[in-house]
Amino acid sequence: MMSQHLIIAPILIPFIVGALMLLYDDRQRRAKFWLSMGSTVLQLLVAVALVLRAKAGGADGSGSIGFYLLGDWQAPFGIVLVIDRLSAMMLVLTSLLAIPSLIYASTNVSRQGPHYYSLFQFLLVGLNGAFLTGDLFNLFVFFEVLLAASYGLLLHGSGQLRVRAGMHYIAMNLTASLLFLIGVSLIYGVTGTLNMAHLANMISSIAPEDRSFLHAGVAILSVAFLVKAGSWPLSFWLPTAYMAGAAPVAAMFAIMTKVGVYSILRLTMLVFGPSAGASTGFGAGMLILLGLATVIFGLLGLLASQTLGRMAAHSVLISSGTVLAVTGFAVAGGGEALLAAALYYMIGSTLATSALFLLIEPMNRQDGGIAAMLALTADVYGVDDSEIDEVPDPGFSVPATMTVLGICFGLCLLVLAGMPPLPGFIGKVAMIQQLLQNNGLPPGLNWTLIGLLMLSGFATLVGLARIGIQTFWAQDDAPPRVLALEIIPIAVLLLVVGLMTVKAEATLRYTTSTASALHQTASYAYGVFATPRAADRETTKRRGASE
Repeated sequence: MMSQHLIIAPILIPFIVGALMLLYDDRQRRAKFWLSMGSTVLQLLVAVALVLRAKAGGADGSGSIGFYLLGDWQAPFGIVLVIDRLSAMMLVLTSLLAIPSLIYASTNVSRQGPHYYSLFQFLLVGLNGAFLTGDLFNLFVFFEVLLAASYGLLLHGSGQLRVRAGMHYIAMNLTASLLFLIGVSLIYGVTGTLNMAHLANMISSIAPEDRSFLHAGVAILSVAFLVKAGSWPLSFWLPTAYMAGAAPVAAMFAIMTKVGVYSILRLTMLVFGPSAGASTGFGAGMLILLGLATVIFGLLGLLASQTLGRMAAHSVLISSGTVLAVTGFAVAGGGEALLAAALYYMIGSTLATSALFLLIEPMNRQDGGIAAMLALTADVYGVDDSEIDEVPDPGFSVPATMTVLGICFGLCLLVLAGMPPLPGFIGKVAMIQQLLQNNGLPPGLNWTLIGLLMLSGFATLVGLARIGIQTFWAQDDAPPRVLALEIIPIAVLLLVVGLMTVKAEATLRYTTSTASALHQTASYAYGVFATPRAADRETTKRRGASE
């Protein structure tokens, strides 16, 4: 049986460490860094343990599902946390992005403003909680936690562009939060519950006169998710906001769009699956169209962009739109293998996009830029100049800088463009193979997605190659000074991408089982209510001992 208390650890660990670091003086950055790093490594270990346990059991190979009743209240009256293959996979992906981002931030970024490491840990609280919760209202709570932390991280530092983009980011997400509450209110008004498992169990028995109100509530709620996923036409704010953030912040933001995608995937597959009666497949066609439109917007934006930061942001949109479209196909009965390939593609593209964000500053570094920025933030936060000068060099310069940067950039380009033999290619080929088969959908939609998968790869290749030529071939300036602690995080992310390539069969096997479990909702929907309270388990043990 899955260890119950391990499920809540990804939420408690960053929450406790983040709160503890608020007690430290902000000049004790080295201690804060090691506390934050220890917390994040521990979260990765817990996430890996949860993945291994989620894989165990299950006669159909879909694995086991663990449930945690907060306060020992039985569902649907209490809050429940749920760990399955999908949520465990997202926890591991979050930690894999967080560790390199922290290492990179330790060089200079964390010194540009106060409470960076605490905000980072609170961001992880929101991300991990969103992936674990089985309740819509608590999903809203964790969304607000991660958004509040992301506001501080995006505005961390200085600059007019960052402040302006941050204000747009805050305004859009506050609007999405309002829509979230309206949608949740409508759903609760119709069903009397916000527990996702409870909704899945009762969706088929909703009265016809109430079903339209339920659909309206879910549609409004989905708009909030689509804003966070960067779906067109609600994604106009995203490229500027992601480009304006500091490199390690933008690297973590690469997974924040996937929180919106995850929420849509979880809710639609659970509530509007084959057992939903008259609501089966609700919203599938709209998800497909919005996903396709998002991919088109992303590839056109990538071709039109002139800076690496904006190109990386549009790459996020291409990845998000692809998974949204495939989610629509899956809800409409498009098959498990297509969703499995999309999940594999999502992991690889998220890792590569995060590495690309970390490459932006080293590839565009100008002499004196960092010093000027630190001097400005020293004035803003009242830090003595001598303190900055006394900060030890966090690493040594990398020899053959442009060669190392060029190799890292080239690998990111190959993954995002879908070139062999890296995960972008494997994921796209696997999706195209499934789309070529008859899945019961209009062939025009299949061929449209196939064409966009190819066009997005070509647009990525052209756009990023143009930046690479300008950076590595067309400049005669002296190479920038890049610290090892700035290259190591990028190398770690690309190493994981390489591991996904070598272990492609095992990774696809995991995502295939994940997709299979998402299509078989009974284990999730009924398992929540079958989970005994701790008090009941103790009573059963005492009775067994007495007998």
